[in-house]
Amino acid sequence: MSDLVLYARRGLAAVLTINRPNQRNALSRALIAALSDAFHRAAEDSTVRSVILTGSGTAFCAGMDLDELRGTLGAEGEKVWEDATKLSALYELIYTLPKPTIAAVNGAAVAGGAGLVTVCDLAISVPDARFGYPEVRRGLVAAMVLPHLLRHVGERTARWLLLTGELIDAVEALRMRLINSVTSPEHLMDVADSWTTALAQGGPKAIATTKDLLRRCSHQAIAVDELARASAEPRLSDECRQGLAAFFGKKPAPWVMEKSEG
Repeated sequence: MSDLVLYARRGLAAVLTINRPNQRNALSRALIAALSDAFHRAAEDSTVRSVILTGSGTAFCAGMDLDELRGTLGAEGEKVWEDATKLSALYELIYTLPKPTIAAVNGAAVAGGAGLVTVCDLAISVPDARFGYPEVRRGLVAAMVLPHLLRHVGERTARWLLLTGELIDAVEALRMRLINSVTSPEHLMDVADSWTTALAQGGPKAIATTKDLLRRCSHQAIAVDELARASAEPRLSDECRQGLAAFFGKKPAPWVMEKSEG
């Protein structure tokens, strides 16, 4: 198991800890592969009844590794498509996992990190966490997480989050129903423990069937591969190149207009 994801047992639950604290747990190619391996391992272990996903350091997950993405901007479309497909597959793996999943959000969950929260069945957060989808501010599109976000918060709220790119705090995320509960950092895993205990009271097959029925009732209109392509295509655009250049240069993106006076 890669040290990018720490795998531990906590009672009847497997705890997966994203372990890139110096990069705010950003989703690199290697991390996406390690998370996929860890979730497969938990799914195949009959003694694991649920899975807790959390982060090391001060962030849960800051989203896509933009520095790594910047390195692919001059590459062929196939590489960009491959990266998007693998992240999309990870989201689908977590969402369809037959065992309940809990996001224990220890800090910022932004862009793809917020996506990880939405594909988990339940989510608990510390008060200082921040959530949001700032992709449009970089010339990117949060396509893969869109259907999952819609299921939780509804279209009006999803439009606000996705189109403005604004970040919200944990209390607002709770009000919007993006998460289930807010608790102090010292009690984060204790609350997660209480949830895993409750989840273990259900029959494993009954839990898996319930999850499958919930998925089938969600009426997702767009196929997973189509969402991945919608996420990949903007990465090949000049707008994305300009947005990332502005981000790393700590400058406004070229499409940002200063407010006029008067």
